[in-house]
Amino acid sequence: MRIGVPKEIKNNEFRVGLVPDSVKELTDRGHSVLVETGAGAGIGSADDEYKAAGAEIASDAASVFADAEMIVKVKEPQEVEWKQLRSDQLLFTYLHLAPDPKQTIGLMESGCTAIAYETVTDQNGGLPLLAPMSEVAGRLAITEGAFYLKKTAGGRGILLSGVPGAEAANIVIIGGGVVGTNAAKLAVGMGARVTILDRSVPRLRYLDDIFDGRLITRYSTAQAIEENLATADLVVGAVLVPGAAAPRLVRHHHLGMMRNGSVLVDVAIDQGGCFETSKATTHEDPIYEIDGVVHYCVANMPGSVPRTSSHALNNVTLPYTLALAEHGEKALEMDEHLMNGLNVKGGRIVHPAVIEALGENPSL
Repeated sequence: MRIGVPKEIKNNEFRVGLVPDSVKELTDRGHSVLVETGAGAGIGSADDEYKAAGAEIASDAASVFADAEMIVKVKEPQEVEWKQLRSDQLLFTYLHLAPDPKQTIGLMESGCTAIAYETVTDQNGGLPLLAPMSEVAGRLAITEGAFYLKKTAGGRGILLSGVPGAEAANIVIIGGGVVGTNAAKLAVGMGARVTILDRSVPRLRYLDDIFDGRLITRYSTAQAIEENLATADLVVGAVLVPGAAAPRLVRHHHLGMMRNGSVLVDVAIDQGGCFETSKATTHEDPIYEIDGVVHYCVANMPGSVPRTSSHALNNVTLPYTLALAEHGEKALEMDEHLMNGLNVKGGRIVHPAVIEALGENPSL
């Protein structure tokens, strides 16, 4: 198969769909890989490194889209990209369609077969291609939150860890999945006081066990969220409904309960956000303030650490990329978990969660 890797063009997105090691795996199996010049610059991999792995270098993205049978990316295609997709092409990348009718319509009109990393499942019901980026984003939620808690950055002026004689920050994490667990690991390690809320009692038991009582676990109810917002310095939104829009768990009126200069980090922003006042921001302009509360809602948080993120992502996507390269769309029929990644095909939405969010015929 002819596989194309365009350079990512989303704001401050430095990751790359295939790292050189993955390219070599594909070319060693007889596939050809066309990489746009400079696509790996963000991870420190020059064109020569891709050539050494067996790739051809294209002078521009248009050449990649025109020549490839499968496009492998990281972030959802931007408008200039989805307009270049064709009905005979596979697209393998993160899509996050539920809150994005414009992109969904664009993919439908292209006729391409669009497979989303974030809805591929595993035998345990997990999301293996989302997990590594959730790990990265969960940890970044704490480092970014700690930065914006500084007075010079617009926050309350509190050190996450505190110091002897001065209290540490109160961190509230809504959602105990991969994002929440990784956020908790970093926050607890930095000496913050951490409360994590989730609606799964078995998950809360697990978190209590692995953290050995170093954080507080609470069953997530509206009352529990309100009580914790009142004392929080940093709130991390870490909820996820696979393929669907994130539930809005913190409403606008809740901001009035919070401390002036406290920080909200909405890791669920790719799926529309779990705070009512969330709107997607960029690394270039990451924050805004509403009612005295700082909002950090960057939609591609792992893009700020592209080398770590790209290699971590390729570790889990490569087996599926190889399967698609070997068997094309038949790979979907051969693997029910990969089939769950199918979001759009032949001009139709086919993933149930996306249909529930947007309908079968979305409109702007």
